[in-house]
Amino acid sequence: MRRQALVLTLLAVACGPASDQGSSDASNAAAPGPRVASAPTAPGQLPPAIVGQGGELRGTDVRYFPGHDATVGYLAVPEGEGPFPALIIVHEWNGLVDRVRQVADDLAAEGYVTLAADLYSGRIGTNPDENMALVQETRGDMETVIANLDAATAYLKARPDVSGRVGAMGWCFGGGIALSFGLDGVEHEATAIFYGALVDDPAVLAHMSHEVYGTFARLDTGPSPDQVTAFEAALRAAGIPNDLHVYDDVGHGFWLHVDQDPDVRTAPALDAWERLKAYLDRTLG
Repeated sequence: MRRQALVLTLLAVACGPASDQGSSDASNAAAPGPRVASAPTAPGQLPPAIVGQGGELRGTDVRYFPGHDATVGYLAVPEGEGPFPALIIVHEWNGLVDRVRQVADDLAAEGYVTLAADLYSGRIGTNPDENMALVQETRGDMETVIANLDAATAYLKARPDVSGRVGAMGWCFGGGIALSFGLDGVEHEATAIFYGALVDDPAVLAHMSHEVYGTFARLDTGPSPDQVTAFEAALRAAGIPNDLHVYDDVGHGFWLHVDQDPDVRTAPALDAWERLKAYLDRTLG
């Protein structure tokens, strides 16, 4: 079974630090709700959230997974009538924290209706042991994970301000989940992976229906550069277009947490961001 084969390949890897939760009122797909002003990054500029300047949240909490009331995502919507392309973003191993919500706001400022999914039913890990327990529990029920993201896709496509084109992206734990969703989830148009668990079986990857984006780190061990090379070779063998890059001198988690080492991380993070913007434009735009 494809899903079982994919689950067996997922690797447990460490991610960025936990942060506090934010909150706002729930809404449904048709409700007006708050909006994020258009503010695309200029050339040479990183989105504010990943450099520690995300600021006050500008979106709203939403329940998008029918029958799972404890699952509360975060929705950020651009100003204007649209229709806009849409993104599902998947959190790191510690859960849906404010850094991820702030990234959702930044992506809305770029013109994407963005739903930050919640795969932990509202729970947040506060240390590595708690984070890993949540990862293992969640990966042990991949059918629910895929159903969660299928529901997120349906929620976005039901909005009158969404064009119908939806992509998924994630970091670390979320990067591997985004890949899994690209293989086993409902049809969507983009998959962006930031240092997530990978697959090196061309027969599995052949089920991907669109180009794949990937950003990885030379100093990482999960995935390692060798694993990225095997992933790229498998994508090529399966005939799947891809834009993958391994950045030198950085390690795991560098992109979402540029502010932890700005002197080293800024340049590769900027290149990865500009690649990501171009990728999303050609797959969703």
